[in-house]
Amino acid sequence: MASSSHLNWLIIRNNNAFLLKKRDIKKPFSTEANNLTNVSSYRYSGIVHKKTLGVVPAADKKGFTVVMKKGKYVQRPAKSTVKVNMKAGPRRSLKKLRNLLTDNKYRKDLTQAALRRASAVMRSQKAPQVKKAKKPE
Repeated sequence: MASSSHLNWLIIRNNNAFLLKKRDIKKPFSTEANNLTNVSSYRYSGIVHKKTLGVVPAADKKGFTVVMKKGKYVQRPAKSTVKVNMKAGPRRSLKKLRNLLTDNKYRKDLTQAALRRASAVMRSQKAPQVKKAKKPE
């Protein structure tokens, strides 16, 4: 859309296909792509901003993929997304993600949310610990 992101948000905030409203919950959820917290709010919206950020599990279930949208190619969706795979291990991947966002000055307000999302993805891929049963004596 050619209009400002604030105007776009005012238009779609109450009615869009990604809105997930539940009873007794004040803030509705959002199922849109590139929404780091899955909360329907202007800051985390992946639809209205020129630059968005998403963290998804990697295709081979090892590590995660960072999906960024370039502000330059807003009118060309195929060219606008950049995907970066992070598979170097949990600590190193999170450090690389932090450096990627801070060095490029890419949406400084989303850095902490992206790190939390990436950490959750890595934690979900970790094999569960199996407790050994004690032998009866």
